[in-house]
Amino acid sequence: MTAPHPDPHTTPDPLTTPDPFTTPDPQTVADSRIMDFARRVGVDGTDYAALHHWSVTDLAGFWGAVWEYFAIDADTPYQRVLGQETMPGTRWFPGATLNYAHHALRNLPSGDPAIIALDETGSGYEVTGERLRAQVASVAATLRDLGVGRGDRVVGYLPNTPHAIIGFLATASLGAVWSVCGQDYAAKAAADRFAQLEPTVLIAADGYLFNGTVHDRRDAAVELAGALPTLKATLLVDHVGLPWPPGAYPSLAVPWEDAAGRTEELACTPVPFDHPLWVVFSSGTTGLPKGIVHGHGGVLLEHLKTLGLHSDLGPGDRLLWYTTTHWMMWNLVASTLLTGATTCTYDGSPAPFAHLDILWELAARHRVTVFGTSPQYLLGMAKFGIDPSGHDLSSVCVGGCTGSALPASAYPWVRDHVGEHVLLASTSGGTDVVSGFAGSAPNTPVWAGELSAPNLGVALAAFDDAGNPVTDRVGELVVTRPMPSMPLYFWNDPDGSRYHDAFFTTYPGVWRHGDWITVTGHGSVIVHGRSDSTLNRNGVRLGSADIHDVVERLPEIAEALVIGAEEPGGGYWMPLFVVPAAGVTLDDALSERIRDAVRTGASPRHVPDEIIQVPGIPHTRTGKKLEVPVKRLLQGAPVEQVVDPAAVDAPELIDHYARLGAARRERSA
Repeated sequence: MTAPHPDPHTTPDPLTTPDPFTTPDPQTVADSRIMDFARRVGVDGTDYAALHHWSVTDLAGFWGAVWEYFAIDADTPYQRVLGQETMPGTRWFPGATLNYAHHALRNLPSGDPAIIALDETGSGYEVTGERLRAQVASVAATLRDLGVGRGDRVVGYLPNTPHAIIGFLATASLGAVWSVCGQDYAAKAAADRFAQLEPTVLIAADGYLFNGTVHDRRDAAVELAGALPTLKATLLVDHVGLPWPPGAYPSLAVPWEDAAGRTEELACTPVPFDHPLWVVFSSGTTGLPKGIVHGHGGVLLEHLKTLGLHSDLGPGDRLLWYTTTHWMMWNLVASTLLTGATTCTYDGSPAPFAHLDILWELAARHRVTVFGTSPQYLLGMAKFGIDPSGHDLSSVCVGGCTGSALPASAYPWVRDHVGEHVLLASTSGGTDVVSGFAGSAPNTPVWAGELSAPNLGVALAAFDDAGNPVTDRVGELVVTRPMPSMPLYFWNDPDGSRYHDAFFTTYPGVWRHGDWITVTGHGSVIVHGRSDSTLNRNGVRLGSADIHDVVERLPEIAEALVIGAEEPGGGYWMPLFVVPAAGVTLDDALSERIRDAVRTGASPRHVPDEIIQVPGIPHTRTGKKLEVPVKRLLQGAPVEQVVDPAAVDAPELIDHYARLGAARRERSA
């Protein structure tokens, strides 16, 4: 089957288009970078749909314009924008050589902060542009002396601090390949990722801060180094003030202060457009995590588009986005530097017990213009009565939200407690493209519970089973034309079969991402959840996110998880697992209230077969609910075939769900 390329330019029907929650402020639109970009390419920037239509029907024209608009400084010019359009295997900007690190460091003001390092205590420090360039040059020289060269791998076992960004940029400047994960990963879980890369150097911190506790990771760092036999050296970062013990290191140990304290000139190595920049890893809930490789040029252009045009970031702006180093949002935090804006790193809990509103306080104190978080954070703030309006958030222009779909109930809360001037930009993307598929921009309306539109350059559609684009109906999220940040390849996948099978088997030549979405008649996108976890009751597809949204609005419920499990003999079981709020117990009255809420807030078809109280909901370490693994555990699949406990935020919950499944099967026998 060859799937068609749908025309993504949809003219909304004024008789059926719902009123948006917010509409763009004309002056904000006029002053925005996306409007300036549209003027330069000769498209009406007040009509986002027209701009998007051009961006995906003339890929070469659009991405060539992005190259020109952001003044890409190539060492050798490209021969053409699009050398070969096939998926997988697209060739972008053949002939061009450049370096990501050069672009990240070229526009930074010398005396003003390039990075503001923050933590949950409220303390912090600034790294000026001049200091950042000097430290990157010094660490790059140290890595070079340790034998790191073009194509070699450097890995980081680090929290979200300037050390991670400096290590990354130093690595990239040499044409070497970077990978990083947070220190909440056990040494074995980190080794499962890094050992695949056969790294030359490890950069590890002494520990990290979370919820008022300093977590000592020195022993874990030494254990990790011992599990990486190719290491020539480990750079030891003093972050939380714990002394590194002498000896015991399996390779040369170099203090960070020595590595970053030299006086060196930075010289970035030119590399081809598609030269590997970093390896990011999938959540890895079963088997070894897959390493996804992205290139210098693709990331450079995609992140400039996303941050510069959609988030309107540029010199003088500041971004604070809560993330860990193993979530793809960290990569965008680092890429903020590409725009000339200041980025903030943050070490700690997003809502520590001692200071639940610390992120809002820091956003106000440091005059943040783009504030990014997750739906769970915003819903938690609302549920527990945290009111950010006591802080001066007038500088915040964009409230970014990603990780899962932001329910409609959160939109009024953000307007009332953060500010009606804030563009609430709910976005959806993936580690696989290290960017977004759909979101908002300064010139898009916002509909509560919906993503405003597909992102520029993303030929997004919803496909039915036959590979036909559908509107106002649930379908598979597909991308019908290539994006520059699609993976170059998967690590240790020499024939490309794993990469091909991951995205291109359902609709040959078309990227199938694995999400259920609706593309509406007014051009927005509604995300319903993962297609491999979608509920299918009596042939009717239901989105789990629709149920989670309704149930988690109830003050008595802290979190919920619904799954649909096919059973022997053709049966179908759709239980809802709930974690009650503190001091609440699930009883018949609360169960009936939940059913009523689902019936009225979603539909009668969404009402679960059973409501079960559980001690917790397991997630990946990037915060996604483990819907499919829980389903398979309940169906009787062995734990070792379903999930790697090291990749789960609360591994003890895995056995709980396995026991639930076993007990149900025993009752049914």
